[in-house]
Amino acid sequence: MSSAAVALTAAESSAAHHRDQIFESAISFGILALVLFGPVAFGAVEPWAIFTLEAGAVLLFLAWAAKQLIHGEVKVVGNPTLASIIAFAALVAFQIAAGRTAYREATITAALLFASYALLCFLTVQTFRRISQVKVAGITFSVYGSLIALFAIVQSLAYNGKLYWVRTPRFGGWIYGPYVNHNHYAGLMELLTPIPIVIFLSARVRGKYKVLAGMAAALMASSIFLSGSRGGVLAFAAQIVVLAAFRFRRADSRRTAIELGVLAVVAAAMLVWLGNSELLGRVTGIPAATHAEISDGTRLNIDRDCVRMFFRKPVIGWGLGTFSVVYPQFRSFYTDFKIDHAHNDYLEFLLETGAIGFCVILWFLVSVYRSGFKKLNGSGAGTNTEVAVASLVGITGILVHSCVDFNLQIPANMALFLILCTIAAGPAFEKRRHTDRLAS
Repeated sequence: MSSAAVALTAAESSAAHHRDQIFESAISFGILALVLFGPVAFGAVEPWAIFTLEAGAVLLFLAWAAKQLIHGEVKVVGNPTLASIIAFAALVAFQIAAGRTAYREATITAALLFASYALLCFLTVQTFRRISQVKVAGITFSVYGSLIALFAIVQSLAYNGKLYWVRTPRFGGWIYGPYVNHNHYAGLMELLTPIPIVIFLSARVRGKYKVLAGMAAALMASSIFLSGSRGGVLAFAAQIVVLAAFRFRRADSRRTAIELGVLAVVAAAMLVWLGNSELLGRVTGIPAATHAEISDGTRLNIDRDCVRMFFRKPVIGWGLGTFSVVYPQFRSFYTDFKIDHAHNDYLEFLLETGAIGFCVILWFLVSVYRSGFKKLNGSGAGTNTEVAVASLVGITGILVHSCVDFNLQIPANMALFLILCTIAAGPAFEKRRHTDRLAS
């Protein structure tokens, strides 16, 4: 083959490779768009928002599949969580096919939503593979989280009992930001806040980038406290402990302590400036009269009822998505509130999928943490390590909060949670013709 032919072949190969990168970036931007859409659409809890999430996931998957068919080969990147996801899907399929669900339509509806989560996670692994994409995502999530936090604070200062000042929730609630429930807003911030914090703590981020990341982290963190969510405050405290443990074992302990101290001071200053007596009342356990929320005693009653529910169907559960249908016949107390979730994600998944499903979920989480810790224990400290830290800290926060609330029943929060799990468990990101740096 002549040198000209070789050069032409190399040029064609390079052009094809460049087109593939553009396509992957387009898919990854589509995933980001869906994830960012969820929170501003009231947490994606309404049918139209759920449909948008599901349809978007299907369209992105079809685009990816069409690209594989055009190339004439299917290239699939694996993930340690894949086996547990397949096992969970098989369990839900058995519930539907064998009639082992209290309400077949509810289980099918929930299964479709979980299928869209799975598609988004699958596409994240296939297309979100380069460090350049990590940089874009990190900046995007930091800016997005800051804007949501700023909006939430402004809305709370000019509160009129309506979402976006225009829409009254059908069943009441404690509005904060775009969420009807302030606890779910706190859950979103628990997932997002570790990203700018890790960027701020990075030794490779300097100057104005470090200042901007620090301000974003302080604003988002302070909004968790201002939301009045005690579960959110507890979860965020656990996140700081976990983050400090990760950082102190790899980095300059003195520098990390100083930077975390600076961040805490800035966040505290924002709280003093924006806070009010209601914040103190919530943190000390005094309920605010202007907001409607289920009491701690009611939550304990729900937990006791859930234990009785579990022993009626302990193996395979009542069926995914059926809690709100089944629970009324087990409720042991009177309340004016509409109780459609267990206020404990672990209990709700245990009731709906039984001991088998709960073990599969634990398998999934173990796979995530095991793979994430491998990245932390790898040689050197680069973007991959920082991505693992941010993802694991975000995941840990929501798992702590799930002991007292149902963040993982909110599609916007669940989608972001699962994508962070996928990133934490997935393969290391690749360098592509640039240095592994978050900022210069």
